[in-house]
Amino acid sequence: MSFSAFLAFPGQGSQHLSMLSGGGIAEIALSKEYSYALECCSDLISHDAYKLIEEGPEELINQTSITQPLLVLCSYLHFNKLINSTNLNPTYLAGHSLGEYSALVAANSITIIEALKLVRKRGELMELAPSGSMTAILGLEQDVIAEICAIVSLGPHSHVQCANLNSPNQTVISGHDDAVDRAQDLCISRGAKRSIKLKVSIASHSILMQEAANEFQKSLNNIQFKLPDIKIIHNVSVTSVSTSKDIAPLLVSQLHSPVRWVETCNFISTLNLPIIECGPGNVLSGLFKANKLENYLSSSDVEFYEKINNYG
Repeated sequence: MSFSAFLAFPGQGSQHLSMLSGGGIAEIALSKEYSYALECCSDLISHDAYKLIEEGPEELINQTSITQPLLVLCSYLHFNKLINSTNLNPTYLAGHSLGEYSALVAANSITIIEALKLVRKRGELMELAPSGSMTAILGLEQDVIAEICAIVSLGPHSHVQCANLNSPNQTVISGHDDAVDRAQDLCISRGAKRSIKLKVSIASHSILMQEAANEFQKSLNNIQFKLPDIKIIHNVSVTSVSTSKDIAPLLVSQLHSPVRWVETCNFISTLNLPIIECGPGNVLSGLFKANKLENYLSSSDVEFYEKINNYG
């Protein structure tokens, strides 16, 4: 007997050494049925993807243009193991930033090969964007943070904005280095409990990505998106599309627009469905908890399949 669930795919920041063996998907990655995806990923990044994931070096795994295809590959393998091992019938999908591409593959909107090529290009363009930084602000309301960002953004080379609206208590800001630093200090002075500088040199989900987004549009023009088989809740709109033509513009906007994860979690809370984080790590599980959601599982949990059998 099948059961319904909401599947969420992780984004950049969930990558880690030994993602394949740690998730129990190494065997699938090397199997005749799925090794073509592993080989495609290896060709795109000019490294043996399997060896890199399992042995490192970590600094290469954390390089944006390499991280993105590796994560999409691993999430794809997690998804296929999940579908082939359970009676799961996904009702809705979502992905945190990069994870949206994994959702598109899972919903048969694009192929895994198309997704890998797209996110490799996406990562390369992001690396070429003006350098910047990102900081997580904890314990301060998003409206206050947005107000501070507006005050600090004084000129064309001094911009900062809310980038990842992760939970009521965690908002990531993104922009030029000096503007992010000033906004961070102001947030602390206004009562933020803590600020955490992220280990990145790019300003994701900010206007610093506008040129990259414009260039990425050309790659998206070469893709024939299909209307997803399963509804995907997109980062930019927090809704699903009604036509396949709506997908590419959302992916372009996503590069320089905030990830509206709080609203996504609010939507999930209305569904009364089990939630599965499908992919490496448990970053999204932490965000589900922070958004006061319950009944969530991670496919990376060593006891996941034992737990999921309670549903199926």
